[in-house]
Amino acid sequence: MFNIVLHEPRIPGNVGTIGRLAFALNSKLHLIKPYGFGEITEKEVRRAGLDYWYNLEVFEYENIEEFWKLNPLNDRHFFATTKTKNLYFDKGFKENDYFYFGREDAGLPENILEKSPNTNITIPMTNSARSLNMANSVSIICYEALRQNIGSFKF
Repeated sequence: MFNIVLHEPRIPGNVGTIGRLAFALNSKLHLIKPYGFGEITEKEVRRAGLDYWYNLEVFEYENIEEFWKLNPLNDRHFFATTKTKNLYFDKGFKENDYFYFGREDAGLPENILEKSPNTNITIPMTNSARSLNMANSVSIICYEALRQNIGSFKF
């Protein structure tokens, strides 16, 4: 359905929770190293992902360059950030789109965001909160993409 890209995630529980969401949406999970924890097999990842983790399409990459070599950049790659005015719900999402999310403590780096400013997207907040939890952000954007494409999928 969609491609969820986590760039250098730091919290194993978030990765597990997002993996569970990816499974529920029949989506692929792409993990770009380095992680802020040990291996992806850590118990915190497995606990949050429950038994879904073993049925999930998950791919690991040593760095963003390796990821882009296998998944070339185009206008279907969307970068979640607080550093844009482009609202996520104003974009038209399609099946197989890529949704990128950055480190929990820093977000996506500027050199990635600069690759495609038109596909940078943000989730609006009505006060001065710095950001949302990564797993919540993934849920919000992926379910909007599902809503926009609901007729294409069987339940």
